[in-house]
Amino acid sequence: MRLFPGVSLFAAFLAGVTVLAPASPAGAEPGAAAAHCARQDRLHVPGAAHQRSACLDDLTTAGLAGTPYTDMADQAGLAAKGTRNPSGVPGVQIDGYFPDDSRLNATHGWAHDAQFVVRLPDRWNGGLVVTGAPGTRRQYSTDALISDQVLARGFAYASTDKGNTGPDFFTDGRRPGDAVAEWNRRVTELTLAAKKAVRQRYGRAPERTYMTGISNAGYLTRWQLENRPELYDGGVDWEGVLWTADGPNLLTSLPVTVARSLGRATDEDLVGAGFAPDSRFLWPYHEQAYWGLTQKIFRAEFDPSYDPACPGSTAGRTVEEIFAPCASDASYDYASRPASVHRAVAKVALTGRIGKPLITLHGDLDALLPITTGSDVYARMVDDRGRGRLHRYYTVQGGTHTDGLYDTYPDRLRPILPCYRSAFDALTRWVEEGTAPPADRTIARPAGGDVVNSCASAG
Repeated sequence: MRLFPGVSLFAAFLAGVTVLAPASPAGAEPGAAAAHCARQDRLHVPGAAHQRSACLDDLTTAGLAGTPYTDMADQAGLAAKGTRNPSGVPGVQIDGYFPDDSRLNATHGWAHDAQFVVRLPDRWNGGLVVTGAPGTRRQYSTDALISDQVLARGFAYASTDKGNTGPDFFTDGRRPGDAVAEWNRRVTELTLAAKKAVRQRYGRAPERTYMTGISNAGYLTRWQLENRPELYDGGVDWEGVLWTADGPNLLTSLPVTVARSLGRATDEDLVGAGFAPDSRFLWPYHEQAYWGLTQKIFRAEFDPSYDPACPGSTAGRTVEEIFAPCASDASYDYASRPASVHRAVAKVALTGRIGKPLITLHGDLDALLPITTGSDVYARMVDDRGRGRLHRYYTVQGGTHTDGLYDTYPDRLRPILPCYRSAFDALTRWVEEGTAPPADRTIARPAGGDVVNSCASAG
């Protein structure tokens, strides 16, 4: 099961940036790692219970497709088909896992969670990019969205499966909220370890470290910059999930979608709950693929005493059972649930108190995480904490939760990925050159041009 994706923004400052990177990584120091796979025999990811390294001629998906070093199936639906990615980045890849007692991730036949991938290009620009898996996916899920581009620019790259995966992720942990809380701990763990692996490979620690991610990994980006800002220099958050103890959160916005699927609520009720009226054409798909499943697995994570028979110990044994909503969720009322439920959410809740520069992107047609109850609220939280100077917020007109839907509705949607890549460029200029990005704005959907691979300025 593949649930939600990842994060995106805009450009230089958005003057029609293309996705293809130059053959030589921008900013890479000549001879930074001149010998192919230098120091491979000395590399060890600190704290890893198991690891294996490989010297590869190409660390991008173009070179890794069909090999054990990536997983194309786990990337399905995240990018538009016409997306162009760079390739030809030689270097070292380290795969492994940290100590963990859960066994939900079967990648490499390891049946072991807390799996990670670290990629160290031969030509290094002095930076490190860290991310986590979106939705309930695994460590290779954003290879095409994030890894390819940052590797081509010379960054080292690290990604984690977050410590638990799949539609039964909520079975991990001893107490409600533990599985999601582990996500944050695993990102911190990988960041610290990856910095040391970088030092082993290149002889010095990274000069800059960036956190980024899409959907659940957008949430991870926010949390890390709020709670571990000393580890990073900045981040880009692509449609991060918002968790707040008193709402809004997923458990306040999704129950009405289940009610509608069972004929107990109307389209107007969904609009009243924050779903964009113009996103109605996307609702049938989300009803089948996202709404019921997402509600029940996160309700099982934070509120397991509510209808424990559904989903019970797992989200289901067949595809139909996994996707099917729980009828009881149609009347789920987060506000009236016991204080213990709100405390479970509180331990993973966001505050808006970011400590490093952050760029947030969100599509105005997101039909899983409505922008009005998600990133709009988070932007206000950042402002209320007096951190607005560290934040930029861009609404992507015509953007929705997964860019793969663009191929079905090219006349109504636009991919967010090229805007995300532009946003990442804007972040690095902000941090490294002191060039502040444009003020918060809406990035208009252009009437023509290559929207799959470029993102032009809104003004």
